[in-house]
Amino acid sequence: MGKRRRNKLLKDVTIESIGAEGKGIARKEGKVIFVDGGIPGDTADVVVYKNKKAYAHARYHTVTAFSDLRQPAFCPHFEYCGGCKWQHLSYSQQLKYKQQIVVDALERIGKAAIGEVHPILGADPNRYYRNKMEFSFSNKRWLTPEEIRQEATISQRAGVGFHVSGAFDKVLDITECHLMDDLQNQIRNTLRDYALQEQLSFYDIRQQTGWLRNMFIRNTISGDWMVILVVSEWKEAPLQAIQSLLTDRFPAIKSFYAIENPKKNESIYDLTPRLLHGDPFLIETLGDRQYRIGPKSFFQTNTYQAKRLYDLVRTFADLQPTDRVYDLYTGAGSIALYVADRCEQVIGIESVPEAVQDAEANRALNGLHNLTFWAGDIKEILKPGFVAEHGAPDVIITDPPRAGMHADVVEVIRQSGARRIVYVSCNPSTQARDIELLQDTYAVTRIQPVDMFPHTFHVENIAQLDLR
Repeated sequence: MGKRRRNKLLKDVTIESIGAEGKGIARKEGKVIFVDGGIPGDTADVVVYKNKKAYAHARYHTVTAFSDLRQPAFCPHFEYCGGCKWQHLSYSQQLKYKQQIVVDALERIGKAAIGEVHPILGADPNRYYRNKMEFSFSNKRWLTPEEIRQEATISQRAGVGFHVSGAFDKVLDITECHLMDDLQNQIRNTLRDYALQEQLSFYDIRQQTGWLRNMFIRNTISGDWMVILVVSEWKEAPLQAIQSLLTDRFPAIKSFYAIENPKKNESIYDLTPRLLHGDPFLIETLGDRQYRIGPKSFFQTNTYQAKRLYDLVRTFADLQPTDRVYDLYTGAGSIALYVADRCEQVIGIESVPEAVQDAEANRALNGLHNLTFWAGDIKEILKPGFVAEHGAPDVIITDPPRAGMHADVVEVIRQSGARRIVYVSCNPSTQARDIELLQDTYAVTRIQPVDMFPHTFHVENIAQLDLR
């Protein structure tokens, strides 16, 4: 049996910048080193865990000199959580590097000549900005190194929080999260304390045992809240007790659902939520539009920035009263509804049927009659025959998932003759890849990065492409 290969240690590596997925970029021994959590200006010894001919991936072993750009993290769970990985970098620096990530992707991957590069739109607020959070229950919470070093036996191992990277069966027990209004901390901590007191079992994802599985919390800017509790089997009495506890203590909870999930996976989108208390939906308002938010609704998770994003999309589109607009990957029709009063017709296409149902409900809620929505695989719907039947678009708005658009969809767009494309993306790399395929027909006339998720490396970008 051969000897196990040890990971290589590189000494005195200096982080020069930040690249895609928030990794620090350094150069050593003639290759590029991508360092997890690297901050420009840090000098460190790093351990290589993936070694290729031209590049390597590494993680910190020992930091020998800290960057002047570092600042104290504001979250007590920062060291272990892995969620807000950039909170030890000042917000102004976060914006600087996010803008650079977008420009680098379009110029290097997309080989695009960019017309105007607008300064990134920062988030305000940049904490407590999310309108939806998901927490998992586990009977084996993740133990910190300090707890492991303790000689005393740890009797309480249950926890509710976020899954730890590299340990799918454990969660980091969260007492304080800065991503959402503090009421979510109070709701989560109250439920945890009650469950431990009543000896309700927490889920074991390996053994597929235990009762409490997940909890989703949603809210609106106006202060209405929804709680969705996921359990492994339906137990009426304890569910009613939990519902009463939370809705009595927190009157802002206007809607309480429970979902039975006996499956091995944690997805809830093929399951039926059951309303135990209050209203079936929350109503969110963006500008002069209202959106119905249910337990499984698709909606931008940063409501504050969503309005600013949609305002920019509407500005970039520069719609005329006679325009026909295709809104691809329309989701719950968020952007389609937002632009509908500026044009003659909007056609929305979305692959998730439940999202299209929400889109239709939102259309009716707002009394709009110039929108139609189509459910199905976009590459199967958006074909030349569809364009011929429904009319060629004057403007195309597209907001695909992180994987970007299928090449067949890009080709139909390229041949559509639309005078303008407004491409919204949460992944500059796949956006750049798609734009490269459009380059012979469309020019990138301006871009606008938008920070939807402060303290993470994620960045949204709006690209305006005009017919050459």
